[in-house]
Amino acid sequence: MTSRYLLGFDVGSSSVKASLVNADTGKCVATAFYPEKEAPIMAVKAGWAEQDPQMWWDNAKLSLKKIMAEAGVKGENIKAIGISYQMHGLVCIDKNQKVLRPSIIWCDSRAVPYGEKAFKDLGSDLCLGHLLNSPGNFTAAKLAWVKENEPALYNNIYKVMLPGDYIAMRLSGTVNTTVSGLSEGMFWDFKNNKVADFLMDYYGFDQSLISDIVPTFSVQSEVSAEAAAELGLKAGTPITYRGGDQPNNALSLNVLEPGEIAATAGTSGVVYGVLGDVNYDPKSRVNTFAHVNHSAEQTRLGVLLCINGTGILNAWVHRNITPDISYADMNDLAATVPIGSEGVTIVPFGNGAERVLENREIGCSVNGLNFNKHNKAHLVRAAQEGIVFSFCYGMEIMQQMGMDIKKIHAGKVNMFLSPLFRDTLAGVSGATIELYDTDGSVGAAKGAGIGAGIYKDNKEAFATLDKLQVIEPDAAHRAEYQAAYAAWKETLNKK
Repeated sequence: MTSRYLLGFDVGSSSVKASLVNADTGKCVATAFYPEKEAPIMAVKAGWAEQDPQMWWDNAKLSLKKIMAEAGVKGENIKAIGISYQMHGLVCIDKNQKVLRPSIIWCDSRAVPYGEKAFKDLGSDLCLGHLLNSPGNFTAAKLAWVKENEPALYNNIYKVMLPGDYIAMRLSGTVNTTVSGLSEGMFWDFKNNKVADFLMDYYGFDQSLISDIVPTFSVQSEVSAEAAAELGLKAGTPITYRGGDQPNNALSLNVLEPGEIAATAGTSGVVYGVLGDVNYDPKSRVNTFAHVNHSAEQTRLGVLLCINGTGILNAWVHRNITPDISYADMNDLAATVPIGSEGVTIVPFGNGAERVLENREIGCSVNGLNFNKHNKAHLVRAAQEGIVFSFCYGMEIMQQMGMDIKKIHAGKVNMFLSPLFRDTLAGVSGATIELYDTDGSVGAAKGAGIGAGIYKDNKEAFATLDKLQVIEPDAAHRAEYQAAYAAWKETLNKK
C-alpha cells in the first residue's frame, strides 16, 4: 500500500519552511527551508518593512523540491496541503491576481497613527467590544495607509489578503480567506459575527475588497493545473488548512482548549493562550484573535502576549558577559546562584516598546547590583529570571481575562533548553510545562490532515506528537520563586 503524505508550508519573514508528514504514522519524513540565510526585508524608510510575495513563492518551491527529492515522494502521494504564515501582513492584488506592491509585513510600523486615530475616533468601547483590540498597526490600518498615500494603486486593488492567502492563491488560483485571518487583520466583528462594517466604513473600504470566507479546516481550494506543473504536485490536491504563525504554533502543540497555553522564547517571546469566552484586555496589552478552531457555535479565542526582549537578552548576556563558554555552560553557571539572584533583578525590555507595558519603551536595566557581593553568575541568572518574570507579568493579564493557566506547551528549543528557565517558569506560574518535538510546518501539515478528514479530530492528528519532557512546579521552593517575582515587579513598577 502506498503511503499517504501531508504537506505543510510555514511562510515566515526569514524563510519559508516545508515539511512532509506521513499521514499514517504521523511522523515528519522530510523538512527544508529557504533561503538558508535570512530573507531580506526592504526598509525604504525608518520603521518600514516590506517583502516581495514572489520571494515567498520562490522559496516555497525550493523547499518543496528539496523535501520531495529527499523523501522520494511523488506529487500524487500528497493528499492535502496546509499553510502557516507570518501574521498581519498586507498583500494587494488586481483582478488578474497580480501583486500591486510589496507586502507591508508584520514588523512595519508606518500604520500606527492610522490605527491610533481610528481607536480615538471610534472609541475604545466600540473597538474593544467588537474587534477585541485597538485597530493598532494591523492589516486594516496598513491598508488605510495605502489608501491615503498610494491612491492610484489603491483604486486598482481587487482583493486584500494575508501572506497565507497569497500562497493559497498561487497554489490554486482561488482567492479566499478565513475568520481567523480576518480577525488578525482587524476586519472581523466578534459581536455580530461578520466583517467589521463599522471599521470598513470608517476607513472608506469597499466590502468587495474582502475575499470569500472559508472554514479554517476544510477543502478551501485545489491545486491548479498550472501550479501542479510548476511544483510537481497533482492537480486537484486539496488545500485544507490555513493559520497564522502563532495560532498555528498552538495547533502544532495541540493547544486548542480553554486554559491551554503555547509558549515560544526565541529572539522575542510569545505566550498564546486559548480563551473560551469573548473577552479583551481594556488596556490592549495583549491581543485577542479567533483561534484556528473558533466558530460561531464554539468560542475559541487566542490571546497573544508578545515580549520583545527575551532570547535577545540572553544572547546579549552570552556575547558580552560570558563569551568564552557555551550556552549550556552559561546555564550551569547561573544555577550556582540561589533563586532570586541574591537581590539582582533585570528588567528585560531592551528591544523596543512593549505592548504589555502599554507601548512604553523603558529599556533594559540591572538593579540591586552590589560590587562586593555579585558576579557574572548573578547577572546570567537574573537575566533568565527577568525573562520568565516578564512572561508571568503578561500571563497575569490573561488570568484577569478569565484564563485559568494550568499547563504550558512548548517546543524544546531556544530558552526552553535551559533547565533554570523552565524551572523558574513552572515555579512562578504554578503551571506544568510540557516540551514537545514539533514545528510550524509540521503543524500545518497535520492541520491539513484534519481539514481533509484524514484525521477525525486533533486528538487523532496529534496522537503521535513526541512529548520530550514534563516539568512540574517545585512546591518546596514556591515561596522563594514568588518572593523573587514580587521583587522584580516592585522594580518594574518604579520605571
